[in-house]
Amino acid sequence: MTDSLLLNAISWARQAGAVQLKYFRSENLQVETKLNESDIVTKADKLSEQLLIDNIHRVYPTHSILSEESGEESHGEESEYRWIIDPLDGTTNFNAGLPLFSVSIAIEYRGETIIGVVYAPYLDEVFHAVKGQGAFLNGRPISASCNDSLEKAVISTGFPVDKKTTNDNNLTPFSKVMPEVRGIRRLGSAAVDLCYVAAGFLDGYWEINLHKWDIAAGQLIVSEAGGMVTRFRPDRNYCVVASSKALHNRLLKMISE
Repeated sequence: MTDSLLLNAISWARQAGAVQLKYFRSENLQVETKLNESDIVTKADKLSEQLLIDNIHRVYPTHSILSEESGEESHGEESEYRWIIDPLDGTTNFNAGLPLFSVSIAIEYRGETIIGVVYAPYLDEVFHAVKGQGAFLNGRPISASCNDSLEKAVISTGFPVDKKTTNDNNLTPFSKVMPEVRGIRRLGSAAVDLCYVAAGFLDGYWEINLHKWDIAAGQLIVSEAGGMVTRFRPDRNYCVVASSKALHNRLLKMISE
């Protein structure tokens, strides 16, 4: 069952990515706002999501689904499987014509994430993990960084969509971390951030006010690659720190104090 779930998740992520590439840098994105001007959705988001949901319904009609644009869809307490989907993670990048965006798919069994797939279409990078079986990039094993020097670390972060209306906008942790590390990057796709930590391209990543669909797949991929992921506060949806084991406690302390 796990093998077929993984193969389907990868195949459907690639199909959704193909839809996105069709619309990428086009003039037909049909952009709409949600919470504010920083929180947008495009035609490609909706078409990608519908493709994924239609495939899940067709092959796994009893499985539940949690998706960014459509929310929670349940088939009752009988369903032991739940698909957690971010059909287009990095919509702001996508809308601006920047090539770093992704499809994120996680599969839970009885509440535990057992499969994670993240596909970056423009880069043609497929990250995947199955619980207990390691993490992979385009079929090759990956592992988190072994770097134990904060001064040599390259870290990424992000900022919440409500940054204009609250002081709780990640600027304070940013100002603490920035002088202590080699560099900070803002990639614009939480799923990619997590996968790049898993692959050792980044030494760490943190962000506040995320959602389950942003991190479910990437969190498993980091863990299976030998990295660590910690939720560090309960009051702003999902707030996570992901990093190599060697840097985790120091990075977590700086961000959460």
